[in-house]
Amino acid sequence: MGTGYTETQLRAAVADAVRAPSLHNTQPWRFRLRDGGIELSVDPARRLPATDPSGWGTRIAGGAALFNLRLSLAVAGTPATVRLRPYPADPDVLARLVPELPRRPTPTEQSLYAAIPRRFSNRAPFWPDPVPADARWRLGEAARAEQCWLELVIGVSAVNAFAEVARSAHRVLERDPAYRAERADWIRTEPAPDGVPARAGGPQNEPQDLLPSRGFGGLDRAPGRDFEPEPLVAVLGATGNTVVDQVLAGQALQRVLLTATDAGLAVSLLSQPIEVSGAREALRLSLGRFGTPQMVMRIGYGQPGVATPRRGVDEVLDVAVTQR
Repeated sequence: MGTGYTETQLRAAVADAVRAPSLHNTQPWRFRLRDGGIELSVDPARRLPATDPSGWGTRIAGGAALFNLRLSLAVAGTPATVRLRPYPADPDVLARLVPELPRRPTPTEQSLYAAIPRRFSNRAPFWPDPVPADARWRLGEAARAEQCWLELVIGVSAVNAFAEVARSAHRVLERDPAYRAERADWIRTEPAPDGVPARAGGPQNEPQDLLPSRGFGGLDRAPGRDFEPEPLVAVLGATGNTVVDQVLAGQALQRVLLTATDAGLAVSLLSQPIEVSGAREALRLSLGRFGTPQMVMRIGYGQPGVATPRRGVDEVLDVAVTQR
């Protein structure tokens, strides 16, 4: 093992980690430098009690940030050994990273790392161009590399069946006034370091839309700008639904998203079928997969997405002075 990361190395890694996605762009994480390593925790103050009462979303986001941390440190030449849930008495700490032996980054690590600043959620309509088989294979391999699975929903009837599950979940969620109010609280019409700017919110829903969207205050759709009639839908799953499974799924999600970005693909996230327990179970049964669905993605080709803001490193980073 190495003797420890420097603070400069870890600050640079945190700058990459905060580019990970999160529900409503809440950025629900904190990082702590301790004894030559770094710890990643969820930030309870940034939980979404109406949208994410179980904390699933914060742990998915934490896993995605963890993957970026790992990738950044590996590309800098010193990959990390990761211990998940290292302190039973402190369940908010999701992971601790300490240095492994230095080595050169692999070409895959370099390609994925280069995709971090180019990865944006794209809530706009995609072009009709199909996603080729080799790109689909790469996405599946990305999930498997992180101990998860990715199931592609193929064919008109399968996509339509999924869409009905997703729309049903969306209707359930929208009936909750607290859910709607919470989403509105994170829509940004003025410059801010978090939340979803209205310009990045995608167009407003229309009755003919196959898949639901959150409605982050985007503009009305121009005539003829309907969403693709047969989107490529991908369901990411883990072997279970424990806290560790969710952190693993977050890492797999980010690896899939960066792989898609590297392949020139656009992605938007559809978590409504995951947030409603009955819809999640219906989705699992329809796929016939062992394990638990953890996220749904719409994948295709389109105009570049719009970046959402991020908090600075000093806002999310603590430096510990005591040893555990």
